[in-house]
Amino acid sequence: MPEKDRYKILHNLHKAEGNLAFSLALFGDKIASREQYRSGLDGIEAVHFYLVHKFGWLPAQVRGMSYGDLRFVLSEEMHGFTLPKEAIFD
Repeated sequence: MPEKDRYKILHNLHKAEGNLAFSLALFGDKIASREQYRSGLDGIEAVHFYLVHKFGWLPAQVRGMSYGDLRFVLSEEMHGFTLPKEAIFD
């Protein structure tokens, strides 16, 4: 495979991973709002806090989960979630 093609594949892979992480962080914002977190938690920290309380898992266990695992655990709750229009960039 030519080097340029390999780089394009890697670029697209990491861009997709970044977009998934971004959407998970924004879902964390939604969780924080819905659960009325008063401590200022948002983004991925709100996701972690929510899962600790929902399932009784230790914080270290939740923080050790990959973004893919976090999305899997939250897949039912994330069903139908879309990014706010302010968070969509070209």
